[in-house]
Amino acid sequence: MNDKHFALSKKNFVWLGTGIVLILLGFILMLGAPSTKDAYNPDIFSFRRIVLAPSISFIGFVLIMIGILVNPARKKTPESED
Repeated sequence: MNDKHFALSKKNFVWLGTGIVLILLGFILMLGAPSTKDAYNPDIFSFRRIVLAPSISFIGFVLIMIGILVNPARKKTPESED
């Protein structure tokens, strides 16, 4: 019984890693200079910061949920059929 069974498979970790990368990308795309009392920055309402970045982050969160919920396919061995 040297065979270790983990709760998540390599496929699950790929989903999780992709989700984390997309979340980080979304947050990086949201970065930018803010408006101050002295100067108004219209870039705070740009398409990139209002629509694109949150959408990418949301897709990343969905991929993380998929990575957690997808049932890993396990190979059946004669020893594990108890």
